[in-house]
Amino acid sequence: MSLVRVPKSSAKRFQLWLDRQTELLLDNLPIKNRPWGAARKAINLFLRDALYNQYLSKQFKLQLIESWLEVPLDSVVAKGLRLNSNRGELPRWPGLKNLEPNVSEGFQVFASEQANLKGIARVHLDMYLWLDNR
Repeated sequence: MSLVRVPKSSAKRFQLWLDRQTELLLDNLPIKNRPWGAARKAINLFLRDALYNQYLSKQFKLQLIESWLEVPLDSVVAKGLRLNSNRGELPRWPGLKNLEPNVSEGFQVFASEQANLKGIARVHLDMYLWLDNR
């Protein structure tokens, strides 16, 4: 995945690019099933790690997309988000292997709200949730 090609002009363009990258990764996996959640988490971890690397972040101006990056979802993050939610506010967590885009979106929207309360971008929220729920 080329960091040069990451769209930085708008959240919408970035989201479309992220969706496309997820599909490209799934198309290149040598397995029959298409674990959308695992592919999305891998891409989100890659992008977050690139953001955290001062050299890559500076070279590719990744600070411009920090507020658009998703929190990498997994069972611990989902549990942490659920603990901070009201009944029925989040969909049931299906597991990373069975995660679909619409369920992921529900968790991402809620993660954005929780991150805003902490004054951080949602990409950083899993650090808080991992510490709170391990």
